[in-house]
Amino acid sequence: MARRNSLFKNTRQFGHTQEILAAKYLREHGLKLTRSNYQCRVGEIDLIMVDSRRVLVFVEVRFRRSSRFGTAIDSITRTKQRKIRRTAAHFLISNPQFANRICRFDVIGISPSPRSGELQYQWIKSAFE
Repeated sequence: MARRNSLFKNTRQFGHTQEILAAKYLREHGLKLTRSNYQCRVGEIDLIMVDSRRVLVFVEVRFRRSSRFGTAIDSITRTKQRKIRRTAAHFLISNPQFANRICRFDVIGISPSPRSGELQYQWIKSAFE
């Protein structure tokens, strides 16, 4: 049992590290972080940011060690998209100061380069509606 808890903790910690890297990348590209790891009974949104036009951006962060089974972006199912949309609706209800903002859903995929191992970022704006 201790190994399972340790593995979960390490996986969670790894995911958190990827979210920090993604937030840094997006900040370098002009977005401002509003919230990270927003959770409610419906689901979780990795990053909530605001772009230069004051658009509220809900960001899903995905990591893949290789593209053998598709890219990080390919791993977002319709079910996951529905959960993110419902969680975003919950966020907007719970945070009325954002209620009149235009919103979009972005995805950022992070994966190591097969040649150098250096992290590559694939940012898709308006990945789903």
